[in-house]
Amino acid sequence: MSQDEEEQAARGFKVSDRRRFVDDAEPAEEKREAPAPEPAPPAAAEPRGAADDLPPRHEMNFTTFVISLSTQALMCLGEVPDPAAARGPDLSAAKELIDLLGILRDKTTGNLEAAEDQLLSSILYDLRMRYVEVSRKR
Repeated sequence: MSQDEEEQAARGFKVSDRRRFVDDAEPAEEKREAPAPEPAPPAAAEPRGAADDLPPRHEMNFTTFVISLSTQALMCLGEVPDPAAARGPDLSAAKELIDLLGILRDKTTGNLEAAEDQLLSSILYDLRMRYVEVSRKR
């Protein structure tokens, strides 16, 4: 036994590499002969609501967060169809989301890139004008 092996034996465990690769990083012969995986069944055969059916997620950053909040506010104002809501606009929820975006703008002043600041300002202006318009109709 070498000194390293004796030290490992004294510690009570031994690490051994069981990977099946040869020195040139090619798979061993038994790996090459493995049968090809069976093709997946058609997507129509899978139950709806499976995780694979979800659309790919976009990277979450400040811009996507602001757009997400503004889209929710537009749904509450009735400007964007909301498949979950059967009733009319929810002005109190829209006001809360608009106020939340205003707070976000106040708290991030001086920390945003120019494009992010412009996006947030224009979205807030647009949402506030739409809120006034929808509230006058009611």
